[in-house]
Amino acid sequence: MLVEEVLRFLDPGSGKCFVDATVGTGGHSEALLARGASVVGVDRDPQALAIARERLEPFADRVRLLQGDFRDLPALLAPLSIPRVDGVVFDLGTSSLQFDSPARGFSFLADAPLDMRMDPGAATTAADLVNHLSETDLARILWEYGEERYARRIARAIVRVRPLHTTSDLASLVARFYPPGRHRIHPATRTFQALRIAVNDELGALSVGLPRAVGLLPLDAVLCAISFHSLEDRIVKHFLRREALVGRVEVLTRKPVVPGDEEIARNPRARSAKLRAGRVREVVPS
Repeated sequence: MLVEEVLRFLDPGSGKCFVDATVGTGGHSEALLARGASVVGVDRDPQALAIARERLEPFADRVRLLQGDFRDLPALLAPLSIPRVDGVVFDLGTSSLQFDSPARGFSFLADAPLDMRMDPGAATTAADLVNHLSETDLARILWEYGEERYARRIARAIVRVRPLHTTSDLASLVARFYPPGRHRIHPATRTFQALRIAVNDELGALSVGLPRAVGLLPLDAVLCAISFHSLEDRIVKHFLRREALVGRVEVLTRKPVVPGDEEIARNPRARSAKLRAGRVREVVPS
């Protein structure tokens, strides 16, 4: 997604090394490798890494794939003796692979356990949150992470009828207690988004991961971040602005770069993508 735009900012070439902090199934990494660069790809999802490993096999001598959380980038790269890289790209949010794997529980379009873990080995599932958090905490998550205007009503309904075990259980409950009428999106959309973000601590990871990624970059290297909803985009935008105010980063995107009509026609999920980028102007001590 926005691959050509990312390449334009990162300017890959032979001898350069980049971190794909959310490698997914390998799209951005493949494009960087095809330009002659080396890549360290990181992802929490072992299923995605397996697909990426097969896809990137032609470049096996220039790519290393690691399972982990991008908030831990310095620690992940330390054993590889890579103190600095020439750029970092984040492609945030949930991948098509995760949404299209019904058993993972990310989507309400198929009946599955309430899971939503990007890393299947993580301790907390969506079912844990739904069935054990207080009404107050559930409402806070739905409001803060899903921007759900009916957060209190939905949280109250969940607490009243739980336990809930499947995506269908939750989606039908939310729809039943949502105000009647025509809605632009499914009534459960924001609830599922909020729980997914909470299960994976996506915003916390991003807030920690961005400054740690910049700490890996030398002078003139570039950080790119693609976000898919306002909460992610706000964190990226404010981070780059703060870094610009103290002279560490030059913001390269006064407004976010968005996909063109052709890309959206090929991939409707690209419609909400926003790319922001910044160039390092003062190296952070490692």
